[in-house]
Amino acid sequence: MPSSKPVKDSPTVTPEGERLGPRIDGVVVRRAITQTDERGTLCEIFNPAWGVHPAPLAYAYQFTIRPGKIKGWHTHRLHDDRIFISRGEVKVVLYDSRPDSPTHGLVNEIFRTGLERDLMVIPAGVYHAHQNCGSEDALFISMPTRAYNHGDPDVYRLPVNNDVIPYRFEDSPGR
Repeated sequence: MPSSKPVKDSPTVTPEGERLGPRIDGVVVRRAITQTDERGTLCEIFNPAWGVHPAPLAYAYQFTIRPGKIKGWHTHRLHDDRIFISRGEVKVVLYDSRPDSPTHGLVNEIFRTGLERDLMVIPAGVYHAHQNCGSEDALFISMPTRAYNHGDPDVYRLPVNNDVIPYRFEDSPGR
């Protein structure tokens, strides 16, 4: 029989809104500021002066995820991902598969929204999956550290539910 005694919440964020708990080594999330005036908005996506990643801008593309869908799991061996969220609400799940990493085996859940845009750096060797938790298409700008090679893609995939990553999505309509 379940207990009827209430359980006190543990802290999950700092007073400044930063999530508590260990972050996978090398993962960076930089909040973006959207400037608004009577004409519309402007939001910087990537600026080398921020120092979030040393590699220059080499390639950029846009992708979407439909409501309720999951894109992932995948990782790269030759490049880091730099992904900016422009619109939507998503849960990003990361798994550190790098054997020499101080956070090897760690799983992170990071919630991102176009209402509080940010740039996320995901190092090579870190599996990642994005789940659209919102009611509209989620829109991203990706700026990996290396251009896509159509003849020899640097993409290594696993099914959404697998025996490698210790994480299960509640709903797994993606691949």
